[in-house]
Amino acid sequence: MRPPTRIAAVRLLGARRVELTLTDGATKEVDLEPMLHGPLFDPMRLSDEVFAAVRVDPELGTLVWPNGADICPDVLIHDLPLA
Repeated sequence: MRPPTRIAAVRLLGARRVELTLTDGATKEVDLEPMLHGPLFDPMRLSDEVFAAVRVDPELGTLVWPNGADICPDVLIHDLPLA
């Protein structure tokens, strides 16, 4: 059985848009603005510098920020609604 597709790399595109490189080799542009709501995500929504600190967690294959915020990789990859 094949492992699930996850995020391998992230590149900032401007505003709150990113380009994701997936573990299957595909790339995808995602607008994160609609996902950055609530106290945990307010710093990323309000500050370009904080938003730019986004990284890929190598174990989980998803986007993370230094404050502990993350977004489920399936939401990002498959355009699923946030829970």
